[in-house]
Amino acid sequence: MLGGLGMPELMIILVIILIIFGTGKLPEIGSALGKGIKNFKKATTEKDELELSPPKLEKAEAKKEE
Repeated sequence: MLGGLGMPELMIILVIILIIFGTGKLPEIGSALGKGIKNFKKATTEKDELELSPPKLEKAEAKKEE
């Protein structure tokens, strides 16, 4: 399983998390963790999109007109 983590180890980890954060914060933590994993997967599968546009030359054009 997960690098030698069996069911007893996972149960101990779950109990420790419940003691530290309490039952009220557990759904928020799970939701945040799920959103983080979703965003990470999305970022790794999407193409990098760079917007390459020339810099604005408003000041240079204004000087030409004067």
